[in-house]
Amino acid sequence: MGPTTLTVPMVDPEIVKHLRALKALGWGTKRIARELGIARNSVRRYLREGAAAETQTRPGAWTLDAEQQVAARALLDGPAAGNGVVVQRLLAEQQVVVPIRTLQRVLAPHRQTKRAAELATVRFETAPGHQMQIDFGEKWIVIAGARTKVHMFVAVLGYSRRIFVRASLSQRQDDWREGLAGAFRAFGGVTRKILIDRAGALVIGEDRETGTARVHPAFAAFCKDWGVEVSACRPYRARTKGKTESGVGYVKRNAIAGLSFTSFAALEAHLADWIVGADQRIHGTTHERPCDRFDRDERAAFLPLPSSVIPVRERRISRRVATDCFVDVDTIRYSVPHRLVRCTVDVLVGEHEVVVFDGRIEVARHRRHTEPHQRVTDPRHFEGIFRQRDEAEVVASSPIGRSLADYAACIGGAA
Repeated sequence: MGPTTLTVPMVDPEIVKHLRALKALGWGTKRIARELGIARNSVRRYLREGAAAETQTRPGAWTLDAEQQVAARALLDGPAAGNGVVVQRLLAEQQVVVPIRTLQRVLAPHRQTKRAAELATVRFETAPGHQMQIDFGEKWIVIAGARTKVHMFVAVLGYSRRIFVRASLSQRQDDWREGLAGAFRAFGGVTRKILIDRAGALVIGEDRETGTARVHPAFAAFCKDWGVEVSACRPYRARTKGKTESGVGYVKRNAIAGLSFTSFAALEAHLADWIVGADQRIHGTTHERPCDRFDRDERAAFLPLPSSVIPVRERRISRRVATDCFVDVDTIRYSVPHRLVRCTVDVLVGEHEVVVFDGRIEVARHRRHTEPHQRVTDPRHFEGIFRQRDEAEVVASSPIGRSLADYAACIGGAA
């Protein structure tokens, strides 16, 4: 549908009447315009055109009829995927030409209704022991005087809202597994399900037919060993795991905001103390202390911990040996034999040890450390770099062939 036509008065009729009366008295157009506060050309036009100048026909606003509006809304929800420009083009293909601003005005109420439906959330309360939500957050923290990026693993129990926090220097799959195992051990049992987001370390794609996430086989096997089911939230739907999303924000704002620490161990000790206090606060949603809800309803609903110890960290990575005989793992540097400088080695990062391999041969083994920017050294790796020279070599290499002690004895300066 095109624009409608409107007939509207240009100037108030009383002003037009007064204008003509002044002209009859012999006033000029300039004086009349100044007296009435209107444009001089408008005075001339009213005097020249008479009654025809008192109204003007001009186009009204563009609009769409009811059928065209239904078609535009259907296109917006369909192939246009919310893009008004695409809707305009598709309507033009149907011989419906409409300005983009008009189309946006027509579609605005439908957009608002659709947006409200997407944002509206029905709070989903889980049964005791049924679900735990996990996520990572990042925070720059000053540790031992150095500004360090710390990754915070946060787990929140769906029913009681008890929280667990673990700090790490990376966010790889091993860190997810260590955080998950630490949470289960801290809570003293295993939930039936964990809810994750679609982090690259955990999800490797999506099944096109079902739209469900494909969990990384290694992480899926780890969860199977613990007897817990993995579920991934939908893309761009962070509210699905809103308990841990708010938990990450709570940790950033309350646990570590504005604080610095003398060491990474001090940060870990602080978080351990903070968790105890967080579980004893009155939760804003449940209006109960998380520890009380856990002890009353959730503890007995947990599955037992596995009887055997399941390794949570075993990552093999490749590193090039630097000229100072070190390899870097999560900001921590471990020494290797100097003969491997500028060679590429394999580093097996375990739960308690870091082992370096040159091919299939083990060349270094260190206890795994967590303090950032630390150097872990084995003195044997540097043997042979500085050749020890005995006294005979020192004398032989002297340009005068004698030691200073010999000359001191000759001049009587010896003790």
